[in-house]
Amino acid sequence: MHKKITHAVVTGASGGIGSAIAIALLDCGIKVTLMGRNLEPLKATVSNSASASGGIAIVCDVSCSDSVQQAFYDAVEAQGGIQLLVNCAGAAVTQPFHKLTEEAWQQSLGVNLHGVFHCTKQVIDTMRSDQFGRIINIASTSALKGYAYVSAYCASKHAVLGLTRSLALETAKLGVTVNAVCPGYTDTQIIRDGVDIIVNKTGRTQAAALAEFTNSNPQKRLVTPNEVASAVLWLCSEYSNAITGQAISVSGGEVM
Repeated sequence: MHKKITHAVVTGASGGIGSAIAIALLDCGIKVTLMGRNLEPLKATVSNSASASGGIAIVCDVSCSDSVQQAFYDAVEAQGGIQLLVNCAGAAVTQPFHKLTEEAWQQSLGVNLHGVFHCTKQVIDTMRSDQFGRIINIASTSALKGYAYVSAYCASKHAVLGLTRSLALETAKLGVTVNAVCPGYTDTQIIRDGVDIIVNKTGRTQAAALAEFTNSNPQKRLVTPNEVASAVLWLCSEYSNAITGQAISVSGGEVM
C-alpha cells in the first residue's frame, strides 16, 4: 500500500517554480511548509492557494546549516513529520568563466548544492526509519548539458544530479525515492529579468531577446511553472513508486 504524504517542505517557494509546486501540493490537501529568505512572498504564495490553511511560511537560508536546522525543527513542531522534501531554492550567476569571482562561485554552490545537502540531512534519517519518503530536487537542464556563461550554475546542478543518483541507490530498499526534475528555460522572474538585461545591453526588441531563451526549446516556448509542478505531483504519487534516481527533463524536447 502506498503510504500517504501529509506534510511537505518546499524550499525556494517565494515565487516561480517553487511557488507553483507549493500551491499544487496545497491544492491536493497536503500540509506544506514553504521556505525562503523573505517572509512576505512566502505568505503571498500561501494566500494564492484554495487550501491556504494547510500552508505555513518559514524564513530559511538554505546555504546556512544553522538556519536550515532551526527551520526544519519549527516545521515539524508546527505540522508534524515530513514525508516529502522538494529542494527548489536556487541561485544563478551569469558571468563568463574568466570573469567568474570566487564569491559568485561559492554563492552558486552554497544555495544550489550545499542547500540540497543541508535540507536533505534534516529529513533522511526519519524517512529511512519510517520506510517511506520522497525527495525531489529541482535541478535544471543545466544538470544534463552545459550552457555558456553559467559555469558555476551548471557545475552545481550537475553535482545535485550526482547526489540524487547516489542517494537513490542508498535508499532504494527503504521505500524512499530520490529524483531530479530538470526544467528548461521556464517563465519566471529570472527569465523576465534576463530579457530586460539583453534589451538594455543590446537594444534588441523584447521578442528578439526572448528568442535567446526559447530557440533552444524545440517547441519554441518557455516551460510554465505549472508544468514543472505537475511532474513533481506525479513523482509524489503511487504511480511513480518504481521511479528513483532519475532526471526528468521538462524542456519541450531540448534534452533527450
